[in-house]
Amino acid sequence: MTDSITIALSKGRILDETLPLLKEAGIELVDDVKKSRKLVFPTTDPDVRVLVLRATDVPTYVQYGGADVGVTGKDVLMEHGGEGLYEPLDLNISRCRLMTAGLKGQPAPTGRIRVATKFVDIARRYYAAQGRQADIIKLYGAMELAPILHLADEIVDIVDTGNTLKANGLEARELIENISSRLVVNRTSMKMKHGALNPIIEKMSAAVDHRRAAE
Repeated sequence: MTDSITIALSKGRILDETLPLLKEAGIELVDDVKKSRKLVFPTTDPDVRVLVLRATDVPTYVQYGGADVGVTGKDVLMEHGGEGLYEPLDLNISRCRLMTAGLKGQPAPTGRIRVATKFVDIARRYYAAQGRQADIIKLYGAMELAPILHLADEIVDIVDTGNTLKANGLEARELIENISSRLVVNRTSMKMKHGALNPIIEKMSAAVDHRRAAE
């Protein structure tokens, strides 16, 4: 059907927190996502299917039309650039902070700085906006090791409780952005499938507002 909808969801915490919002919009997965190795899931709505992807891949699938709608973190969207996407809704879930961090008690160097992160473009823009020269080192995980092993002076990473930083002798320094998960929509789908997409967006928005009011 021309109005069939494909929704791309991010694995992990975002998935867990998005499924109840989808349920309130009348969309539930038929299979248990935690017990299945499938990547494409039918739902209780015969015209809606769900993809479960890495968070970093969601904007790409939505941008190029592999999915009509997606849910991913604002950090991923900032790094991706958001080209070809509408961002109609802040779902107010999976909240955290994107921050700089370094060894506790040690001030950041005043000259050129080395920064380890998986958010290469975000870090480059952030330090450039401050007028600071930064060499960006791309890492995919265990970011906290970089300052400990003198690979980098600072890191740019997601901070939730801050416990991982503390456990490794690091401290958060500067806030780059408050992060939450966002609903994104393919621009062409928004035009061509507006009649099918708009009710989903409106119901999810109502669910978000209801949860905010209850907080």
